[in-house]
Amino acid sequence: MGLTGARPGVTGDSAPLAAPRPDARVPPSPPHIEDRVVDPATTERLTHCAPPMPAHTDILEQRLLADPRLLGDIADAVGGPFHVLFPERVSVNIRAFQSVFTEAGIDGFVYFGKKANKAACVARACAENGAGIDVASIGELVAALGQGVRGEDLMVTGPAKSDELLWLAARHRSLIAIDALDELDRLAALELPVRVLLRVLPDGSTSRFGLDPMELEQAIQAIGAPITLSGFSFHLSGYDAVARSEQAAALVGHCRRARANGHPADTMSIGGGFGVDYLDSSAWTEFQNTVSDNWFHTNPPGDYYPYHFPAPGAAMLDAVLSHNDLAGLLRDNGIRLAVEPGRALLDRAGSSVFRIQGVKTRTAQGNPYDILTVDGTSLSLSEQWFDSEYLPDPVLWPESTGHLTPTCVGATTCLESDLLSRRRIPLPRRARTGDLLVYPNTAGYQMDSNESPFHELPLPPKVVLRAGADRLRWSLDSTAR
Repeated sequence: MGLTGARPGVTGDSAPLAAPRPDARVPPSPPHIEDRVVDPATTERLTHCAPPMPAHTDILEQRLLADPRLLGDIADAVGGPFHVLFPERVSVNIRAFQSVFTEAGIDGFVYFGKKANKAACVARACAENGAGIDVASIGELVAALGQGVRGEDLMVTGPAKSDELLWLAARHRSLIAIDALDELDRLAALELPVRVLLRVLPDGSTSRFGLDPMELEQAIQAIGAPITLSGFSFHLSGYDAVARSEQAAALVGHCRRARANGHPADTMSIGGGFGVDYLDSSAWTEFQNTVSDNWFHTNPPGDYYPYHFPAPGAAMLDAVLSHNDLAGLLRDNGIRLAVEPGRALLDRAGSSVFRIQGVKTRTAQGNPYDILTVDGTSLSLSEQWFDSEYLPDPVLWPESTGHLTPTCVGATTCLESDLLSRRRIPLPRRARTGDLLVYPNTAGYQMDSNESPFHELPLPPKVVLRAGADRLRWSLDSTAR
């Protein structure tokens, strides 16, 4: 199977002391699980259990998990599954990208790919840190404006944009990435000043997006006042820094030719696709080298995101700029470089929390393991719906002593396939009804891409966590109020 395929209010605070949950019902523990004492270091000897894959986490998440009561208090207040966001981490990630531009000595600008997460606190972090937002709908555009991002700091992307979206973008002087010639005709009919980028279809690409060479030439010749050709853009699938660098260098030639036709052409966007490092190298390598069908409750996934990325996020941008001295080429030609990261700006910026509603035991080749049922659905971990699986291990809360228990996780719907974790995860103790299960680092695409109120279940709300002067403090994100 493939292993490295890429695809794309209410407030509260922590209390100082722990208290037992009076409503927690603890199911009896089957002797054949609790009597089996297994050292976590020997997980590889359990042929029906996956090796441990702990995630990299932010300090705020570590503090949340270590707090004896806060997570439980939030869960009680919310009354169902929820997502936690750490906007301070988003700010850190934005500044890391900006620092790369500064150190390379080039004019650069960061647009957050809003489709990666709908949380208002993320858009606000962009406004507060001098970043823009890449939007592809009226709803996204309005939501970005509502959090203080200026219209001129928005980039409007996506295919076959509606007349209403084009009009609103033009009114707010947003930068519009043109994907088809008819968009230019409809923009011209508005008779409004507007800045555009032409989205280039890379050579050899079979994408349905972008302009081929003939369409590109037609667009360059057709553009005139009040439309301004600000430059060009492209998007590549995968996470190859060299490919992005070389495609960007090719677009410098487009800028030069456009300037010869009287256009400013001083901006280039290389899109997103900046990898995220979820797991350390040893955990990812062990998984790749030893993955077994015996680890899974049902059919194993056919493909995985590359969960270990040696040069993620801003480090990948640095690699793009360093290859063949792309930074120097941009400086020499006076070109501003735009990037549109989504997942990379959300790295370690949030988690998803579920309460365990039931625990049962099954066997695989005579070996016992647990199946948990939680109060949410796998639609809240979008990776599961791409015939894949979210690999970083969930954390069982509260921490307690016990014996390693191979465990898979099912959801509360009546669908056999509704599993948050198909593989048997080595939980450090047996889970109990009422415990919480925390999936780390889910802010990038996992929370929103496939959310659905199936069975008329409410969508999990988003909770914002911030570090106060004396303790962690939380509130509901405005999208949840």
